[in-house]
Amino acid sequence: MLTEQFPWLTTLVVLPLLAILPIPVLPDRNGQTLRWYALGIGFIEFSLILYTFTNFYDLGQPGLQLVESYSWVPQVGLTWSLGADGLAMPLVVLSGLVTTLAILASWNITRRPRLYFSLLLVMYSAQVGVFLAQDLVMFFFMWELELVPVYLLISIWGGKKRLYAATKFILYTAIGSIFILVAALAMAFYGDTVTFNLTELAQKDYSLTFQLLVYAAFLVAFAVKLPIFPLHTWLPDAHSEAPAAVSMILAGVLLKMAGYGLIRMNIEMLPAAHLYFAPVLAILGVVNVIYASMTAFGQDNLKRRMAYSSVAHMGFVLIGCAAFTTLGMSGAMLQMISHGLIAAAMFFLSGVTYERTHTLDMDEMGGIARKMPNSFAFFTAASMASLALPGMSGFVSEIAVFLGVATSDVYSTAFKTVIIVGAAVGVVLSPIYLLSMLRRIFYGDAGQVLSKVPNMVDIRPREAFVAACLLVPIIGIGIYPKLATQVYDAKTVEVASHVQTTQLAAQPASPLYAHIMSAPRVTVAELPTALTAQID
Repeated sequence: MLTEQFPWLTTLVVLPLLAILPIPVLPDRNGQTLRWYALGIGFIEFSLILYTFTNFYDLGQPGLQLVESYSWVPQVGLTWSLGADGLAMPLVVLSGLVTTLAILASWNITRRPRLYFSLLLVMYSAQVGVFLAQDLVMFFFMWELELVPVYLLISIWGGKKRLYAATKFILYTAIGSIFILVAALAMAFYGDTVTFNLTELAQKDYSLTFQLLVYAAFLVAFAVKLPIFPLHTWLPDAHSEAPAAVSMILAGVLLKMAGYGLIRMNIEMLPAAHLYFAPVLAILGVVNVIYASMTAFGQDNLKRRMAYSSVAHMGFVLIGCAAFTTLGMSGAMLQMISHGLIAAAMFFLSGVTYERTHTLDMDEMGGIARKMPNSFAFFTAASMASLALPGMSGFVSEIAVFLGVATSDVYSTAFKTVIIVGAAVGVVLSPIYLLSMLRRIFYGDAGQVLSKVPNMVDIRPREAFVAACLLVPIIGIGIYPKLATQVYDAKTVEVASHVQTTQLAAQPASPLYAHIMSAPRVTVAELPTALTAQID
């Protein structure tokens, strides 16, 4: 059929870019036409994403689907190559939802709206391009394309220290990106053939030393973006100064680009090196969880506290990736999806609060629940999801990571105990710093803010709609995890099996060698059955 031959993925990548062209000449007054135009483009793009994957994507197939390949720069072998699988597809959908809602959250932007909404659309295109790219140089190009809009959005529409935060962001992420380019060139020119295609690169027979070096290069780049301690310091500054809509995209989507790259490049393409680096990922994950959770306590700035919460939650992605089990890998994917929704909701609601209070200092707040009861309800629900309350998506993803590590046959009992106990400390700390945040903002005596803004307005219908669109899937996944897990289960099983096969073939000298490698292939959707079997 003609619809099956249509270049759907290319359309998804280029549509937001093409939609920018009329913006300079659109007749507009006070940004009203521009915001409706940008929202319309965002909605069309998101609708196309849902239509494409609903009609032309097979959830049961782990391999690449909807593959498109066109000669781009034939002189050096570069191709415009796109494809979707269980790693890319859910993150493209997440990107579409969060970015479209971020455009709706930007309704009050009146300063230079043409540039503002153009930059949001560039980000939209770059995010989709990163997840769908099947050429390593194209992946790098889309990765870099996303940096400039974020820098400009923070430096122009940010807070008082916006230039410092934007400069720190661009320096950290741009320097980290160099390692992607170096690793890409090294892999492309290794051996007798030169190629940048991800599938062909994964089939090359790399030496162990080469794999370790390339793995380390990718890890540095993704460690900056994820972020991993100690390369995380740009994130709290960026979040504290960025507009709420930019923080939604930054936490909800851009951090997931690094998690995606870690699974796609490091684990799937360099499995032998992953045998050596996996314990390092697990340890770094625990450090992320404990360090960020404890540091969050000392933050009086609302968005800085949320930023450190994001660092802590991304630590569970690292732990899941290091588990060597299907359940751990599935938990890492679900944690990225879950945190993308939760973080977007939290940062959006912080923006709603800031618009009323004109401050992010929690010491100046207090008692505003009496003026903003509906905002308080939404904020409480999002915080409960962030602290992994049962019935919310965060609980399912974190328990999957814990069980993925606990059921791994690769690590010693002592090592698994240290990792599980360390991660559990973060689980205990998260409700403490999140509930204390709610207490300082909404409970207690009236703070300085209420005396300055006595006629505080509660959350508006548009804002409530944005919050609800994020909370509904959070609760839906928490109650019925298969809503999310069925999208990527086939792929995570394949990736975990690939790593396990590499482990079986490893020499006894490998630090993770096991005489019997039989890690259970349990998916998140099968958790109730697996738990019952363990109890019996």
